[in-house]
Amino acid sequence: MLELLSPAGSVEAVRAAVQNGADAVYLGYGDFNARRNAKNFTREEFAAAVSYCHLRGCRVYLTLNTLLTDRELPAAARCAAQASELGVDAVLVQDLGVVRMLGQVCPDLPVHASTQMTVHSLDGVKQLADLGMTRAVLSRELSRDAIAFICARSPIEIEVFGHGALCMCYSGQCFFSSVIGGRSGNRGLCAQPCRLNYGWNGRGDGHPLSLKDMSLAGHLRELEEMGVACLKLEGRMKRPEYVAIVTRVYAAAIRERREPTAGEVQALTGAFSRQGFTDGYFMDQKTPAMFGVREEQAEPKALFAQARQSYERGEAQRVPVAFTAQVRRGAPIRLEARDGQGHAACAEGPVPEEARTRAVGPEEVKRQLSRTGGTPFFCAAADIAAEEGLSVPAAALNALRREALEKLSDLRLAPPARRRGAFCPGPRRENRREGPALTLSVCRAGQITPALLALKPALVYVPVEELAAHPELAGTGPLAAILPRVAWDREQDGLIKQLERVRAMGIADALIGNLGMLSLAREMEFVPRGDYGLGVYNSLGLEALRTLGLRSATVSFELRLAQIRDLSKAVDTELIAYGRLPLMLTEHCLLRSRDGGVCRRSCEAGENTLTDRRGAPFPVARAYGCRNEILNSRPLYLADRGADYRRIGVWAQRLMFTIESPEACVRVTERYLGQNNWEPEEYTRGLYYREVE
Repeated sequence: MLELLSPAGSVEAVRAAVQNGADAVYLGYGDFNARRNAKNFTREEFAAAVSYCHLRGCRVYLTLNTLLTDRELPAAARCAAQASELGVDAVLVQDLGVVRMLGQVCPDLPVHASTQMTVHSLDGVKQLADLGMTRAVLSRELSRDAIAFICARSPIEIEVFGHGALCMCYSGQCFFSSVIGGRSGNRGLCAQPCRLNYGWNGRGDGHPLSLKDMSLAGHLRELEEMGVACLKLEGRMKRPEYVAIVTRVYAAAIRERREPTAGEVQALTGAFSRQGFTDGYFMDQKTPAMFGVREEQAEPKALFAQARQSYERGEAQRVPVAFTAQVRRGAPIRLEARDGQGHAACAEGPVPEEARTRAVGPEEVKRQLSRTGGTPFFCAAADIAAEEGLSVPAAALNALRREALEKLSDLRLAPPARRRGAFCPGPRRENRREGPALTLSVCRAGQITPALLALKPALVYVPVEELAAHPELAGTGPLAAILPRVAWDREQDGLIKQLERVRAMGIADALIGNLGMLSLAREMEFVPRGDYGLGVYNSLGLEALRTLGLRSATVSFELRLAQIRDLSKAVDTELIAYGRLPLMLTEHCLLRSRDGGVCRRSCEAGENTLTDRRGAPFPVARAYGCRNEILNSRPLYLADRGADYRRIGVWAQRLMFTIESPEACVRVTERYLGQNNWEPEEYTRGLYYREVE
């Protein structure tokens, strides 16, 4: 049966989820999770939540799913170790450095890959399994066929989102909030810029980035049949009444092996919606109907009051217990209570006396044992062996029941025996003393000209589809293939053919922005290099990539220059020094939606611009597989700050060309080589000089 995983952004939400049927809850402890604005738990609250859940047969998953700096890793290690000792059932992660840290500190604690890792292919899931993870949370964008394909072949458990907010961007690949507002979604503080006004033709008069909430109510049986292990409900920022309502609807439907009724769907809508719900991604129907906004409406007081009663009025009695009782002459009354997890607790009472008036029978004993009100337990079965003619006071049976259940509770609350190790940040490596090499990346083959190659870049990264379509580029320079950050399994055959053509051109290096691409690059004998999509944020992350065989790695552009300087660089490290930074990678084609669902093939870089409410223009470019990439309104520019970044130990500085003309590519490159004084009219320093939250 599907595990139902509910959000718990507060102590009240924990009770709301458990009392309404959640099989597991996920919550934050400390400052290292993807919803840092939720009411994260203190140590005492966290310990109490784990005990509360485990007593009632509910699992607890700790969220450590943000990117962490070197300075934050020791505190995160202490947090994880404490959570493991308290008995947390698993931990969700995004950061490869955190994965490595967990292997040191609590090697027996199961690790789940957060959707922030952008896991969307079978190869990606297999790579996570090789890293020791036991579950992968798939990207929300996947269709039913894509999920079924992965489930049928996955070596680990698969979790999917079933209800709640949809980000416009693939999780883990969004930099909109950080670059524009300094609050990083990869650090748990997304400001949700996608919910603001944007538009086309210079007018920010719509909501082309605001999707309706997802709801897979209506597909629960299908998900279970295809092998999904866990259905996740989004909403740690939501109030406990919302958690209660959504959990109750999905729990009842899963338990009764049916789909939610019309009345239950109405309750889901009343709890929260953005002009209804969508299952467009799941159904592989990416249409304008998927978009919606939150409308002002009166609070559903009656619905929320009923929801509050569900977790404030008492126990739901969700744990089945089997009792075995023996009532025999000359021996103490013996009672055993067993749960479904293999725990058994025994209690002994007084020696029964001969009955003077009315003897106790098996039915009366069972009746007393079934009085478990006020506890999380209910009597699911009772095997009573009672000899005739004996008398047992009801008070004695009640005391036996209470004692047995208290002992059973202690057994259920005992944390598992797990090893605890010491956190080791790893060896410190000296920074490079020589200045960085120059690398370039382009979006179009036409941006590569003899004038550009004459400037002798160390590498020129080109999208694999562009290389495959332009074999005349072979031998023109030190080219490398950019592999897509997102490519579904159904796209792999076409991608392999493109890579074969590229390899035949003599190109040996491949830039990888997703772990799912690593095995393919290895199989085709490319030299793998890491791109910014891998989210390299700390020294352990670089060490992890070295272990995986990557030749180089691009550090996150959410880090400050000083933080990059202080990284222990286990592999050659690359810094993005110029370009319109990528803000969003979307499965939904914004241009198709703009044009009423019709593909007009008008997706060349620089031809389409999204405008925000203040008039700032954001170019929309084509990404692999008819996807879109939203670029920043101003280019990152550091040429006049070379003294700041040329001494931080990076192997290369990369100039990232997107909408630039071929002439502009040459001009910018010359500026970074000190051959002219060009400067853009408008530019940004990115996040290299300001702290990102």
